[in-house]
Amino acid sequence: MNLSRGLAALSERLTTPEPAAPTLAETIAARRRFFGNAAVDPETGAVSPDRVLVSWFGCASFAISLGGTVFLLDAWVPRGATSGYVPTTVAEVAALRPAAIFIGHGHFDHAADAGPIAQASGAVVHGTAEHCATVRGQVADPRFDCVELGSADSSYGDRYDFELAPGIAVTAVRHVHSARTARDESPAGSDPLRPKPCPCDIREFPPSLADAAHLARNIAAPEGGVLLYQFRTDRFTLTWHDSSGPLLDKAPEVLDVLRSLPASDVHVGAVQGFNQFTNGLRDPRSYIEALRPKVFVPNHHDNWLPVFTARGEAFQSPVEAELARIPEQARPRVRMLVDRDDYLAPGVLEFPLG
Repeated sequence: MNLSRGLAALSERLTTPEPAAPTLAETIAARRRFFGNAAVDPETGAVSPDRVLVSWFGCASFAISLGGTVFLLDAWVPRGATSGYVPTTVAEVAALRPAAIFIGHGHFDHAADAGPIAQASGAVVHGTAEHCATVRGQVADPRFDCVELGSADSSYGDRYDFELAPGIAVTAVRHVHSARTARDESPAGSDPLRPKPCPCDIREFPPSLADAAHLARNIAAPEGGVLLYQFRTDRFTLTWHDSSGPLLDKAPEVLDVLRSLPASDVHVGAVQGFNQFTNGLRDPRSYIEALRPKVFVPNHHDNWLPVFTARGEAFQSPVEAELARIPEQARPRVRMLVDRDDYLAPGVLEFPLG
């Protein structure tokens, strides 16, 4: 047996079994852990319809309850370089029984668990045609729906409007993955940001072979295009994106589309990206200025791959300094999430529905 066959065989033996369909008791327990005991009916598992509840489970992945409808934004429990850094499992996320999973893009750190979660929970996946193909390929016999919102060849700024549930409208917008561009010497430019990686967490949370194998199987997953999502009720608007691209350089037309959307009550946006090494947090700021949120929540800024990444605290002061460049009357409040304290932390991101 040659080396590649040997590695393939080892990876197969270390494949984590797909989670089973959750029981009602498991759903109640998972929802109470993610959203808080007071928000979840202890008999039915129904989540409070008068609140917006946002629970972070690492990188850019969030469990949301909007008016009682539960859904996921991205679907990856960070692991591979560590194990247990984020205190949940794929099975527990599936036990939330989300109605839908929204994929921002197809890289492993965003979509690597979407197939098993959808298979176990019955969630409908939303993403580009390429995202759907990637997610279906994660399970042996896919038995879940995947709604295709364009493809990797769609034009920047293309938008897709649909309904998630009665009273919840969704708009998806094709935008741009983070990318390094030339130094912006204009007044819009920002100073480079180079946080020092923190491999320290590998020692405290060493990776298991199964988690390392899962990372190895998914690490080359294609981007498949990038989507931003806005969720609206008649009383609340939530916008989320798991990458912040150089729109000013590559697709300024997307900023016009974002400006045309209703202003966001809460904007959950990626701050870590390839352009931070050249242009700091200029790109995330461009999204904030276009989306006009009352509250901004940074994401994709924790120690999800500690050989390359830092803890969220490294971004706190840079985010605040970048937002200080926005005129005070238009500047959102920042709700900073810090790993590991704010993983699965009910009440940290809780808002009245109207």
